[in-house]
This record gives sequence, C-alpha cells and structure tokens, in this order.
Amino acid sequence: MASWDIQPQGVQGQLKVVGAHAEDLGDVLSTLLADLREAAQAAGTAVPGSQAVTAPHGPVTVGSGARGPSGAPLLSQTSTGPVAAALSEYATRRQNDFKAMADRCQAAVLGAVKATNEYVQGDLEAARNAQNAARAVRLEALKDAGGKQR
Repeated sequence: MASWDIQPQGVQGQLKVVGAHAEDLGDVLSTLLADLREAAQAAGTAVPGSQAVTAPHGPVTVGSGARGPSGAPLLSQTSTGPVAAALSEYATRRQNDFKAMADRCQAAVLGAVKATNEYVQGDLEAARNAQNAARAVRLEALKDAGGKQR
C-alpha cells in the first residue's frame, strides 16, 4: 500500500512561489501585447501620410461630420502598414497560446489546492474514525475479561 506524506504548509509555500511566477507571466504577457501595439503604431504605413487617412464607411454616427483643427475628419481611420498587420496577425494567432498558459497555471494551482485539501480531509476523517472507534470500546468489558482469574 502506498503511503502519502503531504505537508500542507509546504504545499502552501510552494503555491505562493508558483503564484508569484504566474503573476510574473501575466505581467510579461501584458507587456508583450502593449509592446506589440506600440511597435505596430510606430511602424507606420506603406502609403504617404495624407493618403493614410480614409473617411469612415457605412452608417455614420451623429456628429461625424465634425472636423479637427487641421480640417481632417475626427472619425478618420489610419491605414495600417504591413509590419502592423504582421504584428496584429502574430498576436491574434498566439492569443490562444497565451490563454492556454494562464489556464494551465491556474489549473495546476487549483488542482494542488484541491488535492491537498482532500488529503487533509482524509486525515481528519481517519482521525475521527479512530476516535469514534476508541470511544465505542467498552472498557468495563475489557477490564472484566482481562482481570478475571480462573
């Protein structure tokens, strides 16, 4: 029969370490996405500046005819260049991978917590059963049986 020797305090300490690393991973992924956005904006476009502004298409909201100080429409959209498109594509394709990393970290931590709690509950139940069995013993009968002389 296999025996287990889990120390809940040790598990708790390790989960704190893992939690800190998981937070670091989350921060790194957030920084990565922010840096990708900045890089995409800094990359510019493949068309000269004045041609990069296009008027909005489709239904136009109220007030969309307003113009900024330069005379350009306030709701204009800037075209993206090939570098920005590539960075956007990269982020889109990696989105599921990033989510999977976070999900796996969370599942591992929650699994360790659940397993440790079940272990502790099992220990408590075993102790409770032993105490109940000890209470159920009739001491008087044992004294009488062991103390009789024939």
